[in-house]
Amino acid sequence: MKKISILGCGWLGLPLAKALLKNDYLVNGSTTSAEKLDVLKNTGIAPFLIVLSENKTTENLTNFLENSEILIIDVPPKLRGSGPENFVSKIRNVIPFIEKSSVRKVLFISSTSVYNDDDASVTEETIPKPDTESGKQLLATELLLLSNSNFKTTALRFGGLIGDDRHPIHFLAGRENLDNPDAPINLIHQEDCIGIILKIIENDAWNETFNAVAPSHPSREMYYSQKALDLDVALPKFNHNNPSIGKTILSTKIETVLKYTFTKPNL
Repeated sequence: MKKISILGCGWLGLPLAKALLKNDYLVNGSTTSAEKLDVLKNTGIAPFLIVLSENKTTENLTNFLENSEILIIDVPPKLRGSGPENFVSKIRNVIPFIEKSSVRKVLFISSTSVYNDDDASVTEETIPKPDTESGKQLLATELLLLSNSNFKTTALRFGGLIGDDRHPIHFLAGRENLDNPDAPINLIHQEDCIGIILKIIENDAWNETFNAVAPSHPSREMYYSQKALDLDVALPKFNHNNPSIGKTILSTKIETVLKYTFTKPNL
């Protein structure tokens, strides 16, 4: 059986690992929490405690990558708080370990934040011009991996991540004076995130860049107001005094190249 290593078994990485196990892959999974090692082990994942830093990386990476053909990097930048990190440096420190390993294919989980919020339809042909620190560091990391000839890299740019246990309406409920009521949403459900990753692996779709967002793009006000009603939480209130700005992320390439059909197209 083929082995896949997942760097970052968090909200997306852990259920992804479970899906890969069901598809007869062997899975190595990393966590930064010693308490979570047993959770991974009891799921059937070979657990590894790996903490990345800007200055050095644990030697445990060598064993983590051993005999793996594919590495999935699902580690989001931590840019909030008093000590924002240099995410690019953290991933740069991983690259020598990849080069010395059996890994020949890397899937980097990125974000549509690499595009700015200009009023436009965005495809993979759109030149990224990130206007946030997170977007800038993710784009730089994409380029770092894609330019390495020792392995093939595919960058997968997810929109806002939602799931049965995670939805932004819980943060927005009851808030007032929210901007951009007419801006389109660009969200994707956890089930589709996992489905798309499985399709990339199944189709051997490497040296590619994909946008991954559900094809439905109602306005923020329409969508979140309806979700508030559905979940019986306080309605958010939007400010209509300023023009709305916001991009529309198109995932046509996912549907045409990968032949992927969204399971949660309307969220």
